[in-house]
Amino acid sequence: MAMAQTKLYQDKWALITGASAGIGKEFAEQLSEMGANLVLTARRKDRLEALQQNLQQKGIKVEIISADLADPKAPEEILAFLADKNITPDILINNAGFGLPGGYSKTTWEDQESFIQLMVTAYAHLAHALYKQMMARGYGRIINVASVAGLMPGGPGHTLYGPSKAFLISFSESLNAEGQDRNVHCCALCPGFTWSEFHDVNGTRESLNKLPKFMMMEAAPVVAGGLKSMERGKAVYVPGLVYKTITAISGFLPRGLQQKLANAQMKKARQV
Repeated sequence: MAMAQTKLYQDKWALITGASAGIGKEFAEQLSEMGANLVLTARRKDRLEALQQNLQQKGIKVEIISADLADPKAPEEILAFLADKNITPDILINNAGFGLPGGYSKTTWEDQESFIQLMVTAYAHLAHALYKQMMARGYGRIINVASVAGLMPGGPGHTLYGPSKAFLISFSESLNAEGQDRNVHCCALCPGFTWSEFHDVNGTRESLNKLPKFMMMEAAPVVAGGLKSMERGKAVYVPGLVYKTITAISGFLPRGLQQKLANAQMKKARQV
């Protein structure tokens, strides 16, 4: 029987950040099919409310909290919300994110600081709080949505994006290793280009449309593969044969050649 049909997470609670669209919404859909109750957070309350109404029809509990994780106060607000509701999440899906187009010299430090807060600090903050609880009770599941960019050399534009994802990959490996004896699994999900409105928000849709279609992935198989890998205790998961091949081949290439190839590819997809 397929994992998504087994109600593997019946009556467990999952916290999903960036849940209103794209990969985050797909996580909500698939986890609900697996029996999990959900706490959904994102900036857009109207979308969260619509998703809440839809998912509750499946007979699960759904709580929502609007929060912007680029705000340093947001993680504590979410944790306070959980405590007030007497919810102790068994599953954490750290998914919230955005892209910051442009070369590093063309952006403001305020924007870069918000980027780091959302893409690095908020992930670590929420994981730290919930990981403690998971380790104490001997069960927990965490997915940090990273990117294949974290496994590749840095390219031009979106300057801190790859480094932030590389952090999440190493972070997930460490958490997974620490939790092995306590049934606490952590997986870095590393998709390549995936269809979502992420690219509309950061203004790269036109550039992305120029990429070969075989390089674009759908959210559903990305999420399904991530959940399976998390459950199996795999620390890093790259979905899709194309991206598995790219990362495998790149590992055998000299770093300088990897850099040249990354530069050429990223100039097609990113604003510099």
